[in-house]
Amino acid sequence: MKSLPVSLLILALATATAFAYDPSPLQDICVAINDPKSAVFVNGEFCKDPKQANADDFVFMGFRKPGNTANPLGSKVTPATVMEFPGLNTLGISMARIDFAPGGLNPPHTHPRGTEVLVVIEGILLVGFVTSNQLNNTLFTKVLYKGEVFVFPIGLIHFQFNTGKTPALAFAGLSSQNPGVITIANSVFRAKPPISVDVLTKAFQVDRKVVDYLQAQFWYDNN
Repeated sequence: MKSLPVSLLILALATATAFAYDPSPLQDICVAINDPKSAVFVNGEFCKDPKQANADDFVFMGFRKPGNTANPLGSKVTPATVMEFPGLNTLGISMARIDFAPGGLNPPHTHPRGTEVLVVIEGILLVGFVTSNQLNNTLFTKVLYKGEVFVFPIGLIHFQFNTGKTPALAFAGLSSQNPGVITIANSVFRAKPPISVDVLTKAFQVDRKVVDYLQAQFWYDNN
């Protein structure tokens, strides 16, 4: 039996690494801690000595109260990533609670490091995601009712909109301890320093006054 060329083995290893997002843990627990003294650095966070971990490290209380939806978007995302929930470190998962006022919107955004699965707890939500240029920017959209679930593939632009006349509530699970979030409008029109007006007028094929107007707006962040 002929052995595989070394170059092919290297390519296989490189490919496997490229497709890995959150590494698999090599220990039972690795509670994130801000103090680097006597701690091990794993997945971008320092880990508490496992012998000093306790049950409170694995509890998150942030979902008990509704998020404040009294804002321009009419929605509030309460994240539970490793930044808010240290016990998630190295576990490759996170969650979010999303509250919506009637007509509230979680605007088009992406999670660069995680797939999102969303379940509606109360209300009615119009949800959707848009594929990449490779698939002609196809929109997949659906109206979800209580108890229904929808998945948003990693990295794709997606949104949730409360089309009902009552508040709505959803919970999301994400396939990364730190999935990240890029809100499209904020990133384009609230970049610091600002993206050149010449670039944006060319990209969006609009008049300079339109870009000036959009850059002058207050782009609310509901996270």
